[in-house]
Amino acid sequence: MKAPTVFARRTTSSLCLSCRRNLLRQFSTAARARFQSYPLTSPSPSSAARDSHVVAPPAGPSIRLQDEPRPPTRRPRPLRAPRKAAMRLTPAAVDHLRRLLDQPEPKLIKVGVRNRGCSGLAYHLEYVDRAAPFDEAVEQDGVTVLVDSKALFSIIGSEMDWVEDKLSQRFVFRNPNIKEQCGCGESFMV
Repeated sequence: MKAPTVFARRTTSSLCLSCRRNLLRQFSTAARARFQSYPLTSPSPSSAARDSHVVAPPAGPSIRLQDEPRPPTRRPRPLRAPRKAAMRLTPAAVDHLRRLLDQPEPKLIKVGVRNRGCSGLAYHLEYVDRAAPFDEAVEQDGVTVLVDSKALFSIIGSEMDWVEDKLSQRFVFRNPNIKEQCGCGESFMV
């Protein structure tokens, strides 16, 4: 007795011979034995269709074959931790920036670097009306400071502080990326 076939027989097939062999090879004889074939009950015009069988799985536990496509599973997206700010502000700097920004016309303060001084780069502060497309906004305690996108590499990880001494008042930047600094402290090199 011939083993039941898994696929219905057709005289013309859209698959080439080697593809059909590969499809039939995928099913082991144990998997074939679990399926039962039933002849078609409706009359068909061709004689080849009389040999056709419909394959139905037996009643009982369902069998999942290896090559059967699985529905895509949706994994929950991992929660991303908020990114660290490009620059930290000390409480003294926040207070002074708040006083500077408390004007009738609201403006933003932008921190950047310019080619200047003995070592090559110096910090530059300016008022701007709005942020440029790639500027990084640092917000701390209700004060927003923009970091110029071109200066981000030089400033990242810095701390901005406001220092008042007997001779001067100024913003001081503590930058861990500095490789060299001039004697007066005005310029630096990364």
